[in-house]
Amino acid sequence: MARIGVESTLTDVKEALMELGHEVVDLHSEDDAAYCDCCIISGQDKDMMGISNTIIAGPVINAQGYNAEDVCQMVNQKLS
Repeated sequence: MARIGVESTLTDVKEALMELGHEVVDLHSEDDAAYCDCCIISGQDKDMMGISNTIIAGPVINAQGYNAEDVCQMVNQKLS
């Protein structure tokens, strides 16, 4: 499965992604996102990690306003 970077505040999303078999990495800095296939951010602060340039080739999903199931569906759509 994919390696997904998830902001630490999104515990329900992390748990749901792990149940689907994805490798989940906590995002604390831009270095954490470097080897991820996809990143999930909370949207509370869109530049929380100080990422102003694109260091990830995969999609970045803003989870604000979505539940864990919605986010998992978005991840599956983006990575398929």
